[in-house]
Amino acid sequence: MGSSGSAPTLSFLGAAKTVTGSRFLLETRSARVLVDCGLCQERDLQSKNWEPLPVPADRLDAVLLTHAHLDHCGLLPRLEREGFRGRVFCTGPTAEIAKIVMLDSARLQAEDVEHKRWRHEREGRESSRPVVPLYTEQDAEGIAARLLPVSFGETVDVADGVQAEFYEAGHILGSSSIRVRVGSNGAARRVLFSGDIGRWDTPILNDPAPCDGTDYVLMESTYGDSLHGSERSIQESLAAVINQTVEAGGNVVIPSFAIERSQEVLYHLNRLLYENRIPRLLVFLDSPMAARVTDVFGRWPGYFDADMVELIRQGRSPFDLPGLVIARSADESKTINSVKGTAIIIAGAGMCTGGRIKHHLVRNITRPGSRILFVGYQAEGTLGRQILDGAARVRILGEVLPVKARIERISGFSAHADKGELLRWAGAQSAPPRRAFVVHGEAEVAMRFSSHLSEARGWETAVPGPGDRVELA
Repeated sequence: MGSSGSAPTLSFLGAAKTVTGSRFLLETRSARVLVDCGLCQERDLQSKNWEPLPVPADRLDAVLLTHAHLDHCGLLPRLEREGFRGRVFCTGPTAEIAKIVMLDSARLQAEDVEHKRWRHEREGRESSRPVVPLYTEQDAEGIAARLLPVSFGETVDVADGVQAEFYEAGHILGSSSIRVRVGSNGAARRVLFSGDIGRWDTPILNDPAPCDGTDYVLMESTYGDSLHGSERSIQESLAAVINQTVEAGGNVVIPSFAIERSQEVLYHLNRLLYENRIPRLLVFLDSPMAARVTDVFGRWPGYFDADMVELIRQGRSPFDLPGLVIARSADESKTINSVKGTAIIIAGAGMCTGGRIKHHLVRNITRPGSRILFVGYQAEGTLGRQILDGAARVRILGEVLPVKARIERISGFSAHADKGELLRWAGAQSAPPRRAFVVHGEAEVAMRFSSHLSEARGWETAVPGPGDRVELA
């Protein structure tokens, strides 16, 4: 059973006045459907990943997954662990990438637990809570088997009286906005979950697809108060950083998300090399997950835009970049330390919260000649945000290190729509929805974008807080 009242209800369980931890619960009298089930990644919110689920996992009928980023899919294995036996509906690329992401998360948690136990033993202290992983690889494998691929534009029955349609979101490979229809005839409500909205005219992927005809909209606002640079400015900035670093004799270290961002960096490096705007350098993609995701890209060319298809036709795929070395094993990663001269090192995690990037930061953040180049969003409380905000010293792998490397940022790389693009996406609605809920943004940003949306589109808007519940009357 779902909602006890006659009207469907919507609960904001995550990504409400915060950026990560996307989770929204849609309840009717006969069904409970969760849209996204992501990890909270802000440092001061990570404890929420351990809190009891508001609805027992075995009482959920289905999950709809917008895309495969960790803050949207990273808590799914916990559902499996706690008894969920339904289906998770998503696109084909999302199903493949989500499995990679969840297994990688499980492995990293196991490694972090072992490292933390060792460190606590060395320092003679105890943790305030049990030092165990949130879930295991077995849990991740179990939920991966429940992923059911669907196509864009296909209408699927996901639960009693609940249907869903998936639309291209243009954010990462396979990413979707999802319109959910609950009820029937005159009593039906249509709720559009934006997921993360991508950008127009960017490399590799198709543009976001319009979706008209909705009663309620949940709309992301990650960059709802800012504007990104153009593709041309991205390449000019990237070339400048690389050439300056070559002169300084350091390395370019790029904390990068394994999905989309790493592939997009390779795309731009390919263009700069082809146009002789940067010297030929060793480029290390030091992320097993990014390597596996890059393999997935090769299996789904139907999701590429026309420019990317043409590059591949010409034999200039960015995934075959001259000088590219993909470090899949730990031993291959360690060999990067012995390279002389300037190298470009792309490694995860994108917010420096774990993974191999921390080891490269330890070796480069104290070098004045190196550059730490951020090409993605850094959530509040993350190591990446501390470095980007100008911290003089940071703690990495138990060491407190002075920040002497030059810190750079290229915001135009973002796979999230900026304020203008978000308003463009909203403009696909021929008539205002009954209400728009602004989510997936820091509180102040969400409030500002809510005002922009009201003024520009005449929509009635609200910025829900965590745990808020509304009737879709």
